[in-house]
Amino acid sequence: MPLHLLKLCVGCDGIADLEEWIRERLARRPKGSPAEHVHVTRMVPKRTDELLGGGSLYWVIRGEIACRQELLRVDPFVDQEGVGRCRLVLNPAVVLVLPRPYRAFQGWRYLAAAEAPADLDRSAPGAVAMPEEMRRELRALGLL
Repeated sequence: MPLHLLKLCVGCDGIADLEEWIRERLARRPKGSPAEHVHVTRMVPKRTDELLGGGSLYWVIRGEIACRQELLRVDPFVDQEGVGRCRLVLNPAVVLVLPRPYRAFQGWRYLAAAEAPADLDRSAPGAVAMPEEMRRELRALGLL
């Protein structure tokens, strides 16, 4: 079973903001470079082999695990100041998941496959087409 990462999506008010941010970053990439979304973190995951066996980065937006992106690579590097960092290379496609509350934290956390929320299109067919606010309200009412 794959291992996943969980991270706060700081500065995003919703999934649409995340998708727009990804589109903007992809539009600025050098011509001919692969269509990958890169997110830089300070710490390098120690369990990289488990993450790359089908793992994803799950995003917490406004207090909920809301979506995920497939993790393609983990590229450690040292920045210009000599600080070790990590590029999480992600598939740019954002997959909505069954929303689940999650409180704020710093950095990232590991998320076991058994604890990861299911993809929304599999657990609630048709819910992907709903506006995000409607999905939040339905979840708050216990209907999603």
